[in-house]
Amino acid sequence: MKKLSKLDSASIIAIRDCMGAKKDEKILVITDELKREIGLSLHENAIRLGFESLLVEMKSGKINGEEPSNVVAELMQKFDVVFCPTEKSLTHTDARRNASAKGVRIATFPGITNEVMIRGMNADYKSISKRTVKLTEILESGNKIHVTAPIGTDITFSIAGRKAYASKGLFHAKGESGNLPTGEAYLAPVEGSANGVFLVDGSMAGLGLIKNSNIRIEVENGYATKITGGILAKKLNVMLDKVGKDARNIAEFGIGTNDSAKLSGVLLEDEKVMGTIHIALGNNVSMGGSVNVPIHLDGVVKKPTVWMDGKLLMRDGKLLL
Repeated sequence: MKKLSKLDSASIIAIRDCMGAKKDEKILVITDELKREIGLSLHENAIRLGFESLLVEMKSGKINGEEPSNVVAELMQKFDVVFCPTEKSLTHTDARRNASAKGVRIATFPGITNEVMIRGMNADYKSISKRTVKLTEILESGNKIHVTAPIGTDITFSIAGRKAYASKGLFHAKGESGNLPTGEAYLAPVEGSANGVFLVDGSMAGLGLIKNSNIRIEVENGYATKITGGILAKKLNVMLDKVGKDARNIAEFGIGTNDSAKLSGVLLEDEKVMGTIHIALGNNVSMGGSVNVPIHLDGVVKKPTVWMDGKLLMRDGKLLL
């Protein structure tokens, strides 16, 4: 028997621990030509663990949140556990939401790399889960969030009545889903309520690490009205303009809770880094909002200070739980 690689070990943790796959459950792995190695690892290790597993490879999508084909969407509803290691995210798609509604447990790995998979899956998910659930409960009790950061972020928005979600890394209950690797508490700000400015200085979905020029996003009444900051800002404007005004909706506010995650340029990992927050533009239907567009782009902010209803939740990136 061949010695297990670090990638094999990470896949086994994902199947056995994070998804809690049970004896007679059927597993589906959806991948693409860019993430084939990780897809194959999940599939082969599911079989090694004794599960019935099907591996499906599709062509990689163009943007995060693009729907897969009807064939793939229908297949997702026929399995107990679905893994999606793909270049572009399937998290905020109707295909994922419809499968979740049928009770399927789903893990999405948008933009995953071998390095992120190995590092991220070896985190302590029991402590991440505990921290994330606690933070989620706090957020759910709040009405207003105010975020500042040293380089100029200063934004407020309402979260009144909004359900908060714990992407905790343990998805054992019927219909639960989230990213792997993971660790974040997040929700959808009330549409139209966000005002201020945020500067993305960590990383931006679809654009990678922010190295030279930060992306400055001005927000009025729930929409990003002006985006500046060099070539990355230009690229971001082009991506949003292809979809239309609702692509600029302030869709998500999230707080990273994974103390093993590092800023790597892979948004999947970056938005989970403890000590950061992220604000996303576009689709918020997956988190109880009303804006359904085929785009969802997160921007990571470093060293944030966060108040909820005037009470400090984070100071300069340190969680005060």
